[in-house]
Amino acid sequence: MAAEKLNIGIIIGSTRQGRVSPQVGAWVKGITEERGKANYEIVDIADYELPFLGTTDGTEPGIAAWNEKLASLDGFVFVVQEYNHSITGALKNALDLAREAWQNKAAGIVSYGSSGGTRAAEHLRGICAELSIADVRTHPALSLFVDFENYSTFKPQALHLNNLNTMLDEVEAWSGALKTLRV
Repeated sequence: MAAEKLNIGIIIGSTRQGRVSPQVGAWVKGITEERGKANYEIVDIADYELPFLGTTDGTEPGIAAWNEKLASLDGFVFVVQEYNHSITGALKNALDLAREAWQNKAAGIVSYGSSGGTRAAEHLRGICAELSIADVRTHPALSLFVDFENYSTFKPQALHLNNLNTMLDEVEAWSGALKTLRV
């Protein structure tokens, strides 16, 4: 009997108008489809219309739908853009509006920004630790100067493909291992 495929969400970490994160997420999704090792899907936090933590009583339908989606996933790939040396407020809010749904799952990070989004990725790693998300080591870091035409059209350099595939291998391995803790 074949093992059931893992379900992994590609979390789009920005909600602003004119964002380029959906292009990066689509690139990741396209590579995962070629691999066929797990079921990957785009999970765009903008689709959930999440209220800001502290301005809600927690009963808004978007919060329940967000938590249900996260609970259905075995792992994550975060598409993270660097804003002021950190992650977006929308992503931080989305992370904070769930707790148990994140626990004992693995995540990879694909970041972008003027410095490859590395500072945002490092901030996200600390948040992941607090939420009991095991983040993997390999991390594709995309440059706004080299991997985006006119800072708006995503055209990744070929060198990122190896890092992305290695990261996906790690996310799949760790997601499979951590799934045994949740069964």
